[in-house]
Amino acid sequence: MEDRWLSMKEISEYLGVRRETILKWIANRGLPGHQIGKLWKFKISEVDAWVKSGKTGE
Repeated sequence: MEDRWLSMKEISEYLGVRRETILKWIANRGLPGHQIGKLWKFKISEVDAWVKSGKTGE
């Protein structure tokens, strides 16, 4: 998959978790996301690196 920006819905589907979980991970565990107005956007490469770092299970 190319390294493009994903929406909240797309990143939720990509990771297999709910929107609420994504928001908690952004606030509490440093999930890399960029807020543009009311929208959240995510780079696949940044999210993959975050997952591989093990920060999802802290």
